[in-house]
Amino acid sequence: MTRLSVNINKIATLRNARGGNNPDVVKTAMDCERFGAQGITVHPRPDERHIRYSDVLQLHNVVTTEFNIEGYPDERFMKIIREVKPAQATLVPDPPGVLTSNAGWDTLRHADFLKKIVTEIKKEGVRVSLFVGADERMVEAAAASGTDRIELYTEPYASHYHKNKEEAIAPYIKAAARAHSLGLGINAGHDLDLHNLRFLKENLPHLDEVSIGHALICDALYLGLENTIQLYLRELQ
Repeated sequence: MTRLSVNINKIATLRNARGGNNPDVVKTAMDCERFGAQGITVHPRPDERHIRYSDVLQLHNVVTTEFNIEGYPDERFMKIIREVKPAQATLVPDPPGVLTSNAGWDTLRHADFLKKIVTEIKKEGVRVSLFVGADERMVEAAAASGTDRIELYTEPYASHYHKNKEEAIAPYIKAAARAHSLGLGINAGHDLDLHNLRFLKENLPHLDEVSIGHALICDALYLGLENTIQLYLRELQ
């Protein structure tokens, strides 16, 4: 079964727009789990424009499914991982000021750096996933780092899905097959939604987890959070 991890960054963005605690990030995470989500994802950025460091600590105390913390592995991020020890740390190559993740790691160029970071995180008993593009060379170099999983960056798939979905999925099928052959777990995320999720799942039989935030929260504005989570889970069945 492919697990659904709900990224709640956008809930924090809405809260921060007015100050106070409405909507309540912690309550939303608990509700997502109650409605069927099998994980909660956050990406605390240095400027705390959405998820704050204090949110991460509070969520650590209440998340009962799987807590996934994404981020660039600078010293601040590593401190969070050492302190919280989430189920999974997803490493992304974002510089501090970027709006959203827009590329996977060049795992060849950053091989030594990633191997060191992966080793440090795994010593904390935390599973590691590397954010990579659908490129077999990047997958192979990711495996050499010692990571447990990869997360396939799916924005290119989502962008081309409506033009030619078979062409859009083709590199992901190859990359996922190579990852599985190397013993890596396979996650996916970025711009996945109710239109393109099922086709991705059908073509990646070893897909362990998807992390979805923006589209899911947007859908919830119209459909309600509980109903939306159920609809996403249905696409993954």
